Amino acid sequence: MNPVVHFEIPYLDRQRIATFYESAFSWKIEMLGEDMGNYVLATTAIADARKGASAGAINGGFYPKKPDWPAQYPSVVIGVEDIETAIKKVAQAGGEVLGEPYEIPGIGHYVSFMDSEGNRVSMLQPMRHSV
Repeated sequence: MNPVVHFEIPYLDRQRIATFYESAFSWKIEMLGEDMGNYVLATTAIADARKGASAGAINGGFYPKKPDWPAQYPSVVIGVEDIETAIKKVAQAGGEVLGEPYEIPGIGHYVSFMDSEGNRVSMLQPMRHSV
């Protein structure tokens, strides 16, 4: 089973969305630079060293809306073991992968897709970290 590991929400005004979620929900906000696409990380749960995060909780982020991107709505990111295998399964199940996977430095390989109902969803193959 592949769990939801992250959420994403598009923004028009970076500072406004950061201030809103920080003020309304006390989320920890981290503004990333242009080299990371002006992404805004949102920590919604403090990690537990034994569990990795609070049971059932996920963190997420915000990305800038772009006029040429499809389906810019809140979405979820599904964690997968092998992104190439997952891409094939998405296509076989009737979905459409949007472009090629790309590496998010220090995080893993990421790609978005449209599911069978026209919803934009994403998947992430996390980097394997040595212990």
